[in-house]
Amino acid sequence: MTYTDTAMNALRDKGDELADATVAALFERGEVGKFNTLMRYVSTAGAPLPDGLPDVAREYLHATGAPPSWVDWGEMEKARLFFLDNNVHISTALSFASMPACYVIPHVAGLLSATHALKYPSKRMAETGQFTVYLMQPDAFEAGSRFIPAAQKVRLLHASVRHHLKREGRWDVERLGTPICQEDMIGGQMLFSLLVLDSLHRLNIHMSVDGAEAYFYAWRVVGAMLGVDQEHAPEDLEQARRFLDLYMTRHMGPSEEGVLLTRQLVDLYEEVVPGTFFDPVVGALIRYLIGDTSADWLRVPRTAWDTVVRTLPSLLGVLESIEDRSPLGAWALDRIGHLTAVFELSSLTRGRVMHYAVPEQLKKEFGVSSAVPRTRRWTPPAPTVTS
Repeated sequence: MTYTDTAMNALRDKGDELADATVAALFERGEVGKFNTLMRYVSTAGAPLPDGLPDVAREYLHATGAPPSWVDWGEMEKARLFFLDNNVHISTALSFASMPACYVIPHVAGLLSATHALKYPSKRMAETGQFTVYLMQPDAFEAGSRFIPAAQKVRLLHASVRHHLKREGRWDVERLGTPICQEDMIGGQMLFSLLVLDSLHRLNIHMSVDGAEAYFYAWRVVGAMLGVDQEHAPEDLEQARRFLDLYMTRHMGPSEEGVLLTRQLVDLYEEVVPGTFFDPVVGALIRYLIGDTSADWLRVPRTAWDTVVRTLPSLLGVLESIEDRSPLGAWALDRIGHLTAVFELSSLTRGRVMHYAVPEQLKKEFGVSSAVPRTRRWTPPAPTVTS
């Protein structure tokens, strides 16, 4: 797949036809409130759909209730094992690289600020963490799992944001294209897959080629279930590098929404970490993973901890070597990682399950300004040269 500005502009104008039609019908018939009420506690795959569910919603849920037919389940199992081996590192990368990278794209930062449902700063991070945990369960695509219903609801949430912004004339389609367009959805898929792998590499986490490729593959499956047109999405990590480099070059920059979202993210994790002595580590880690230019745009403060954090890869490299050589050490570190990830998610969610719903309005003030062998160590594809 060749990515050029012309090809990206074409993706800018495309949304998600199935989800968009479903949401439009729900709003046209005044059935959004009923849908949200009935779907609030329908959270497991294979559960009977409730009586009274609007027909258009029932048809959508049936159409999207199974993973793509092309899924390679061997690769998905490799991805799950990769996640189990690296869950705390992946959570760190999602929190301190992927999310800030979203904030450094002004129109995406505006969209993330738009939903009325964002009632407290941790909600977006909680939803992302919970969604990833659902994905990496061994039964993620089987009856009784929570992943498929979560994907179905997230897809409708995106469609509802497009519906509101277009209907209310609060989006410059001529300049920005369709809100939450295919370009942005593919971009998000790259930020949660390739950028996570880049961050793990930067932190000196030992990854095999098979593990990295399987993790990327899992997010291809996720993208398909969230409405990403796989005909235009990168098929491998080399294509992913070309897409992400061009996408960021086209759109990254400073914005007040990005600054606000970053401040909320930093405050949230400073609250999670006991005491105040280590608070500056949060900003220092963000700066290390996304770079000084992006961190300056997001007004991440510079502190003495910036230098300290640069020693983190050396420490992690030692721990990774212990894990490589000692089955007992690997078990202990994996267990600590699991408990840390559980604690983080519990803190973000306040012990609650995050429920996805179709927002009936947007914010009024919205405005856009080890199980995998550790052989063949993975290294990121080289940056591409863009014109």
